[in-house]
Amino acid sequence: MQRGLMLLLAVVLLVWFGTLDYRHLVKPDEGRYAEIPREMTASGDWLTPRLNDIKYFEKPALQYWATAAAYKLFGEHEWTARLWSALTGFLGVALVYFTGRRLWGAEAGLYAAAVLASSLLYVLIGHLNTLDMGVTFFMGLSLAGFLLAQRPSAGSGENRLWMHVTWAALAFSVLSKGLIGLVLPGAVLVLYTLIERDWGLWKRLHLLSGLALFLAISAPWFIAVSLANPEFFHFFFIHEHFERFLTKVHHRYQPWWSFVPVLTLGILPWITLMVDALARAWQGDTGGPKDFKPQRFLLIWSAFIFLFFSASSSKLPSYILPIFPALALLIGVRLTQVSTRALFWMLVPIAVLAGAALLLSPFAVAFASAEVPVELYRTYAQWLAAAALVWLLGSLLGLYLLKKERRRAGILAFSLSGLIFAQTALTGHESLSPSNSAWLVARQIQPYLKPDAPFYSVGMYDQTLPFYIKRSVTLVAFQDEMEFGLTQEPGKWLPTLADFEQAWRKQPYALAIMPPDVYRQFKANGLPMQRIAQDTRRVVIKKP
Repeated sequence: MQRGLMLLLAVVLLVWFGTLDYRHLVKPDEGRYAEIPREMTASGDWLTPRLNDIKYFEKPALQYWATAAAYKLFGEHEWTARLWSALTGFLGVALVYFTGRRLWGAEAGLYAAAVLASSLLYVLIGHLNTLDMGVTFFMGLSLAGFLLAQRPSAGSGENRLWMHVTWAALAFSVLSKGLIGLVLPGAVLVLYTLIERDWGLWKRLHLLSGLALFLAISAPWFIAVSLANPEFFHFFFIHEHFERFLTKVHHRYQPWWSFVPVLTLGILPWITLMVDALARAWQGDTGGPKDFKPQRFLLIWSAFIFLFFSASSSKLPSYILPIFPALALLIGVRLTQVSTRALFWMLVPIAVLAGAALLLSPFAVAFASAEVPVELYRTYAQWLAAAALVWLLGSLLGLYLLKKERRRAGILAFSLSGLIFAQTALTGHESLSPSNSAWLVARQIQPYLKPDAPFYSVGMYDQTLPFYIKRSVTLVAFQDEMEFGLTQEPGKWLPTLADFEQAWRKQPYALAIMPPDVYRQFKANGLPMQRIAQDTRRVVIKKP
């Protein structure tokens, strides 16, 4: 059995890391979070983050540093841009295994890891270059450290060790994505204390030494970047935290219930087990009235974070990712308790869903548009069909094994097929990259690039272009998320199309990228230009 688990681990490692370089970067997040560390390595300034050579203070610097270090060690590639997400995602799976094993036994740890490694949203975010997996790992580490520190069997030495792990993890959470890395776990702790009336818990937090460790790790960069950039403090702490949560300034408003379908789909193939685990978690803890109750804490963690982001005026699907390690632990515990027969019937609907996904995969072409043509979606539909077929076959195999009372093998079959399903669907997304990434345009214009020639981005900013051409561009009549940085350095852009036309006519040689409608407008105005590349979203011209 041990040899079989080692073989399974090798397969998971191959599937998890093997496709990082297959897909081109897609806009916006992957391009943005690949370009900022590229500019760090190019400029040598690892203190002040810059996007397109413009100050960019929306997020802290930890992931930028990690990616920049990967660039230095292994080169600037798509896989090194995604390495931090993939590595922290995989470490999160290992962390859940370790935590579940220490708290509830080896079987619970294995099942919790299997659940997390195959949950659709977790797998997808673990292979995209965004900041959400990094903060999820460190918040998960703070959660794991806290659970291990507070378990009744932990002695004073273990309590001290794991609480300091918790404080350090909270610091790295803040350096990953800001104050949510501290505020959300802190609010969960307060809620648990009020509900359980466990006031003695606060005596076991090592507050003084823990806060000292937290500040020693998290404060230096915030102090240094604020001293170098006095405008940083208000923008980062006020605008990016309070205004983002309380207002619609980021134009990401969705109804309060919008995370319900995200969680329902994102936890696949374990949605039925999740419902069952959540329903039983509150009564799942045994022990004395003053004993710490880890399952209740996990339930409060999951519910509060979910409701917190549901109440926010700024919503993206990946925001609720930090609840997935907690859900995986709860589901892992429940998988050790539920009978094999009951488990079989709980997972039958998952096989039905896999069959429905196979039947519906050809209808992906319905998402085609003028910018993403139907031909690309036809290719992607084939990938989706292949992914759904693997999911269906794996689910049927899992049901067969459960029917034969091979419980562990059945659960792992569901897990592995879920992981391969998610990875195949994501890998196939490369079919759409001619429209969603600037890599093809960058290849077409490579012969025309000159180091000192101006390159204008007119009425748009494609986040992936600077990474592929290894240089910044001059924005024209477009600010978007760089509005704050441009107010600090207004000389780095041209506010109007008229300013661009004037600058363009003066240049002996220049390049520009723009949407097709803007290109047609300039053509009608007789602007001297030669088209050198075009796709459904972009037109690139040069000064003739």
